[in-house]
Amino acid sequence: MTSREQILAKVLSNQPNTQPLPLDLTTAFPAANPIAAFASVLTTIGGNFIEVNDYTDIKNYISEHFANQRIVSTLSELAEVSEQDWENQDPHSYANVDLAVISAHFGVAENAALWITENLMHQRAVPFICQQLAVVISKKDIVQTMHDAYERIGTSDYGFGSFIAGPSKTADIEQSLVLGAHGPKGMTIFALD
Repeated sequence: MTSREQILAKVLSNQPNTQPLPLDLTTAFPAANPIAAFASVLTTIGGNFIEVNDYTDIKNYISEHFANQRIVSTLSELAEVSEQDWENQDPHSYANVDLAVISAHFGVAENAALWITENLMHQRAVPFICQQLAVVISKKDIVQTMHDAYERIGTSDYGFGSFIAGPSKTADIEQSLVLGAHGPKGMTIFALD
């Protein structure tokens, strides 16, 4: 037996006894109106929350605020305002994307995080390399807490997933908040009725 195997065997034989999880994992957060709570938190962390009735409202917003810019979207409903056949290219080719529009499985009211898996991104790099990120979510898909979020994810099978909350930011440099430090400079959430 090698020394590595001996060390691993000793670690394995000296494991602590397992403890049962607490029965109730709820928190005190639940808000009376999770949509309003999500919007409030998102605004606080630097994002924009826009309530829309349908995809026509989203197209109008994009046309007004992002005219003559490179726009990619994973949503077929937004095909007329976004670039076509952009998927499956070298991730470096997305460095000049001004706006990426994707959807999320659900959002979390307590921290304005959105659960997005690779099948909704089409390209892992896109939500992190674009200048502005917009995410479309149904209001009915906003859960209260991260406990609810992990319960909803459950044992789902996915290759890559990420919680994304607001534009990227840091306050490490002289304790000044900088948005867009290592990812999108801005994030807009379109909340569908």
